[in-house]
Amino acid sequence: MEKLEISLNSIDKVKSFVSTIAQFDNDFDLSSGRYVIDAKSIMGIFSLDLSKPITLTIHSDTDAEKILKAVEPYKI
Repeated sequence: MEKLEISLNSIDKVKSFVSTIAQFDNDFDLSSGRYVIDAKSIMGIFSLDLSKPITLTIHSDTDAEKILKAVEPYKI
């Protein structure tokens, strides 16, 4: 399991992010404050405060390097 801070401060970034992680069969969570949502849910992402950094939790033991490389543009 990996955790990193990301920024999704525009509609285009959210769409691009969801499209990027949808390529993987792994589970992803986004958390902001006390809220935790499925990172593959566009509606869920828009329920978060996108003006602040969001914590991405990657639930993977095998594809971690590929996933980290794919989400690199969103890291803070």
